[in-house]
Amino acid sequence: MPTMERNFYQWIGKKQPVYYAQISAVLVSGSNPLRSFADTSAYEEAFKRLDLLVTVEIAMTETAALSHYVLPALSAYESWDGNLFLGSDFPKTFAQIRRPVVEPEGDQIEAGEIFLRLADRLGLIPEISDTLYEAADSGDRLKFGAALIDFLKSNPKAGKKMPYILSKTLGKKMGSGQLASLWGLLQNLPPQTQERAARVGFTPGPGLGEEIFQALLQHPEGIWVGEVDVEKWDHFRALATENGRINLDVPEMRDWIQEIDPAVESEKLKKDRETYPFIMSSGRHMDYNANTQMRDPAWNKGKRACTAIMHPEDAEAFGFNDGQMVMVTTEAGEETVELEVTKSTRQGYIMIPHGFGLVFQGKTYGANANRLAKNTHCDRIAGTPLHRYIPCRIEAV
Repeated sequence: MPTMERNFYQWIGKKQPVYYAQISAVLVSGSNPLRSFADTSAYEEAFKRLDLLVTVEIAMTETAALSHYVLPALSAYESWDGNLFLGSDFPKTFAQIRRPVVEPEGDQIEAGEIFLRLADRLGLIPEISDTLYEAADSGDRLKFGAALIDFLKSNPKAGKKMPYILSKTLGKKMGSGQLASLWGLLQNLPPQTQERAARVGFTPGPGLGEEIFQALLQHPEGIWVGEVDVEKWDHFRALATENGRINLDVPEMRDWIQEIDPAVESEKLKKDRETYPFIMSSGRHMDYNANTQMRDPAWNKGKRACTAIMHPEDAEAFGFNDGQMVMVTTEAGEETVELEVTKSTRQGYIMIPHGFGLVFQGKTYGANANRLAKNTHCDRIAGTPLHRYIPCRIEAV
């Protein structure tokens, strides 16, 4: 879970905020917390109290609409991006650099360029030597790499600001700071990664990063960039624990684990049963939803895209009919949604899909399931809301 989300859960869940009340400004990039985070009502209230809310986005989302400033970024189809997780796959490693496929219209710029300009204005970027700029302008990346090494020797602390430095120098020559950052990620590969790259035909050594970069540009569909020697591979070498072992005993979870007991859980289910007779999941997945990306309701025209599903025996017991509108109420809030009677769920368990309740051209479509999930009803350690276990009641509208 993002740190900001976790902090806000703790902040807005307290009547008297102590530490997190110091949050006065939030920068949101490529996210829509006013719909994608649990307890929408609490987030709306908290965001309205901010001194500054800035959103970097390609659409006028609910969060963007509440922002003081909206900085329009290029979409994924208009900018360079990629995945270079060179040690994540097993036994082979796949990598890809995704290129722009359409020309942008308007004044949008790469999200990375937006952050570069903000960092520059805030004085976060160290002074860059003319030599480094000249090496970047030459178009010779090997020459630039050598100049970059000399620059870092003279400015060792600058290594922490490498994406900014690459964007201001090599990024200007390439026409994309994000592409330059992808090049930079390949320039200091550890010995283990070089060994894997050699098994798929690359040459280990100082020029390996440039060789892989060129291959990725020539194959936009992506390529294999490494392979593990399965016969010699020792999984325990990858463990980051001090003793090199998998530590199953987590002190913070001991008491919690003891509660995983049918009798204890049955007793919990009886709590507030009269007020909230149903248990609800606020995160149903299906083909019609994709978090908060599918804004245009025309994409789901003619489909029952956003419904609360209920078992037929529950519908009969409570006098509900398939297709009628019902009000779902929880500790966090309430939403009106179409009821769908089906055996796809068990008795006593209601399910509503996530990703709906979005505003499109001034009208709200579907129900916002996150308005029904309480931010304080969450995982004790991670702070993740318990989306799959929300006591609720259902009433006819």
